[in-house]
Amino acid sequence: MVLNKIISGGQTGVDQAALQFAINRNIPHGGWCPPGRVCENGIIPLHFNLKETPLERDASEPYIPRSQRTIRNVRDADGMWVLGFGKDINNPDQGTKLAIDTARRLKKPYLIIDLDNPIPVQETRHWLVQHRIKALSVGGPSESTSPGIFDKTNSYLNQLFFVL
Repeated sequence: MVLNKIISGGQTGVDQAALQFAINRNIPHGGWCPPGRVCENGIIPLHFNLKETPLERDASEPYIPRSQRTIRNVRDADGMWVLGFGKDINNPDQGTKLAIDTARRLKKPYLIIDLDNPIPVQETRHWLVQHRIKALSVGGPSESTSPGIFDKTNSYLNQLFFVL
């Protein structure tokens, strides 16, 4: 398997699903999270191996919450996935737009996966191999903005793992 690290920012929903998936499958994980390990339901659990950014907002994107975390996670990865339901994909929030823009600016491959109509896992696997992804940044909406996204992300990642 090419993939040897999952990177995410620790927010509820997609981020925590990806990190928990990595832990459950003994895949190294990490990434950057906001100062104080803050997430929408309090504090990001300590079992997620995350580093705190010095600031919440990056100087290049001072109006976008948690921009420093987002930029660093994309920067430190070989490629990025954005997972979400169709409504999230078609109308992404500021953070998701920033992640995509950062991937484009840094010339990192990225894949947007609509969990309402997901890309077949064989195609997703091919994308990982084609781009030689070893460290993958995974992000998307929080659980409060997309109820059920944690479970749907976890299910998709588990399907992918069994195909690999």
